[in-house]
Amino acid sequence: MRLNELSDIKGARKARQRVGRGIGSGWGKTSGRGQKGQKSRSGVAIKGFEGGQMPLHQRLPKRGFKNIFAKRYVAVNVGRLQTAIDAGKLDSKSTVTATTLKEAGVIRRVHDGVRLLAKGELKAKLTIEVAGASKAAVAAVEKAGGSVVVQAAKPAKAAKSDKPAKAAKPDKPARAAKPAAEDETQDKARDEAQAVDEGQDKDEGSAE
Repeated sequence: MRLNELSDIKGARKARQRVGRGIGSGWGKTSGRGQKGQKSRSGVAIKGFEGGQMPLHQRLPKRGFKNIFAKRYVAVNVGRLQTAIDAGKLDSKSTVTATTLKEAGVIRRVHDGVRLLAKGELKAKLTIEVAGASKAAVAAVEKAGGSVVVQAAKPAKAAKSDKPAKAAKPDKPARAAKPAAEDETQDKARDEAQAVDEGQDKDEGSAE
C-alpha cells in the first residue's frame, strides 16, 4: 500500500451539481431557482409581502396575550389522595406536601405548587399543605376530620436600582428679622427725602 494509491470508497464522494450548463442538463436557464429578478438572488426572504397591500397577518384581529407572570399549578383531586392511601403509597398520619405527593407518584412534577380539587371522596383524616385549594376541597377534607394549610405566596422581589439614593438637601437658614428700630429709621429718612423733593417742586413753581 502506497500513499498515492489511497482512495475513498466508491460512492463516498459525489460531484456537485453543475448548474447553468444548458437546458439539456435540466439545470439550465434559472439553474433550479425557477424565478427571475429578486427571488432568483440569494439572501432574499419576502415574508408576508403582498405587493404593498396590507398583509394577511396584519389584517387579522389580535386576541389574548400570554401572561409571563402566570403560575403553573398541578391539580390533585381528593379522590386521588384516597386511592394513594389505599394503595399504601401515602401515610395518612404524616403531613401531605408536594414533595410527598411526588415521591408517592401522585404527581410527576411540582412546578409552582399543588392545587387541591374536590373530585372524588376522601375518607382518611389528612393534614395537607398545598399552594391552593378550592372551597369544596377544603370542605371535603374538613368533613373527613383533616385540615388544609394553604401556603402563602412568595412576595415579589423589589427591583434593585443601580443609582445611589440622592442625599437630602439641607434646609436653608431663615433670614433674621430686622429690628424694629432700623425700620423706623428707614421710614423717617424716606419721609424727609420726600419732603425735600416737595419743597423743591414748590420753589420751582413760584420762580416761574
